[in-house]
Amino acid sequence: MAIIQSVRGFTPEIGKDCFLAANAVIVGDVIIGDECSIWFSTVLRGDVNSIRIGNRVNIQDGSVLHTLYQKSTIEIGDDVSIGHNVVIHGAKVRDYALIGMGAVVMDDAVVGEGAIVAAGSVVLSKTQIGPHELWGGTPAKFIKMVEPEKAKEMNEKIARNYLMYSKWYDEQ
Repeated sequence: MAIIQSVRGFTPEIGKDCFLAANAVIVGDVIIGDECSIWFSTVLRGDVNSIRIGNRVNIQDGSVLHTLYQKSTIEIGDDVSIGHNVVIHGAKVRDYALIGMGAVVMDDAVVGEGAIVAAGSVVLSKTQIGPHELWGGTPAKFIKMVEPEKAKEMNEKIARNYLMYSKWYDEQ
């Protein structure tokens, strides 16, 4: 069973039909929408500031979400996929965005709607990634535009797939 822990008077709130892996850790001021999946060894640390996660978001294995005390918060939109071993620290990720495996997104960065951050990239603090842009590298830089419908379709498919994967664990 996932570790869900209150801290500083804040207790995590989990939406309907969510999957929380057995060793996921969710602490403090965290609100998770409906039909989300929080995978193995993922840590959502809302101990120093708030984390808000939309609907149908999948946060894959080994990812860490954290913030700066009294300075930054995390806001994740709907139908967002956060790949394996991602670090998001006090950033905003808009609807239908994809954060690739091993990426780091730092404080006060914004990843626009339908945008993609390539695997292994480092998005520096205060970086503004526009809607439907592909960014990659260290530090991350603009690569090209992504077709809006393709980005939306891809992330809706990933979200549906992760929802399906999470249901496999109900069958145990």
